[in-house]
Amino acid sequence: MSNVVVSTVEGPIAWVKLNRPERLNAMNGTLVAGLSEALEGAEADENIRVVILHGEGRAFCSGDDLKDLDAQTACEADTQAWVEAIQNITIQIMQSRKIVIAAVHGWCVGGALEWAINCDFRLFSENTRWFFPEVTYGLFVTGGVTALLTKQVGPQVTKELLILGERHDAKKALETGIAWKVVPDDSLLDEARQLALTIAKRPSVAVADVKRAINEGLHSSLEDAMAQETAATVRGFLTPEAQARAKEF
Repeated sequence: MSNVVVSTVEGPIAWVKLNRPERLNAMNGTLVAGLSEALEGAEADENIRVVILHGEGRAFCSGDDLKDLDAQTACEADTQAWVEAIQNITIQIMQSRKIVIAAVHGWCVGGALEWAINCDFRLFSENTRWFFPEVTYGLFVTGGVTALLTKQVGPQVTKELLILGERHDAKKALETGIAWKVVPDDSLLDEARQLALTIAKRPSVAVADVKRAINEGLHSSLEDAMAQETAATVRGFLTPEAQARAKEF
């Protein structure tokens, strides 16, 4: 496995770390593929009960690596494949029989924020800063958030977050319910560990069944939302104006 994603096992916990700190763990093809492989490995290991997703260095993940924009938009087929790879992470997290905890610190932006929202529990450190930049660029969101956020926080707040694209702190994440809990910066990983161990004490089949029932019941239109997102995101990536705005940013 590439060292851009490091997966280690601690008893019933799989620690999955995004490890491109020199780029604030920004998403490129290698990172997305490595994360998919790590999640697949955790899913196949019957001894693992909980996955903790976190980032190395100063950020959880700063979103799409805009230095790779030319490669991502070389042709429509490449763009389609790139967006589908990002969306596949959402499917892996939300359809997993493992509980996935996002331990978020520093910047959590765009696609990475959408992955965090896909997780079952979201712990934010006090220094977390987050926003959805996509619409500002003329792009579109992924991760099923057009369905997930609308049902979680309502259409008005969802439009505020996605259309205005303003930057927010951990307190705002807690107020909107995007964060389950906000903790001191230096206790983030310990808090995630303790939560994981608590969950691991519950019967595995019951926990997995509850997760599946809640996700399927509350987010029954997830696949339809993601299909619309994929088409819109591909269109956005291929728009010269959006490419120019992203490169300028």
